[in-house]
Amino acid sequence: MNKDKRILPVIALILVLLIGGAGLLYSRLSADYAPEQLQVQGGEQVPAGTPEPGSTTQDSPGAEEQSGTGESEESTQAPDFTVYDEEGNAVKLSDYFGKPIVLNFWASWCGPCQSEMPDFNEAYQNLGENVQFLMVNMTDGSRETVEKASGFVAEQGYSFPVLYDTDMDAAITYGVYSLPSTYFIDADGSAVAKATGAIDAELLQTGIDMIYSQD
Repeated sequence: MNKDKRILPVIALILVLLIGGAGLLYSRLSADYAPEQLQVQGGEQVPAGTPEPGSTTQDSPGAEEQSGTGESEESTQAPDFTVYDEEGNAVKLSDYFGKPIVLNFWASWCGPCQSEMPDFNEAYQNLGENVQFLMVNMTDGSRETVEKASGFVAEQGYSFPVLYDTDMDAAITYGVYSLPSTYFIDADGSAVAKATGAIDAELLQTGIDMIYSQD
């Protein structure tokens, strides 16, 4: 009996440590799941909500890249790739140069991808005439197929343009190893910013403000 009494506190301590460790792990995973910053051209970081919609930061380093309205010696041309529409027609990223582009890599089985899609769809409905949204599906032909992906989009009622990376050309070209990943490309085809992980409406708007001025 005394032995049992000595064991109970030890078990309780172990449980406390396990619960505490699980909570810490959850917090760290949550931070990774919801990034608070965009990685912009030149390696700078822009917190969510900066700059404000329609504003510019011309007196700060790299302001021209961040606003998407000026030329920069450090601007990087977005690499081209070939993907396919639902009918199997080949299209290139460069076909859409001339408008600012929001390029998103996703899969229907990806929970974080699903969580951000309503915000992307709403932004497309509001800005789709001026900003090109390209939702590139990672179509490996096994875990993800055109049928699965298109069925998911139809079921959810999304209207943004969806393209299918059946040759994995886009994923290889951009080195996409984490989903979702989003790139913000200006009208000249220069890559301005990138976000890895699910983003919310505020951060999405921040990225759009870097490549498109609504004034």
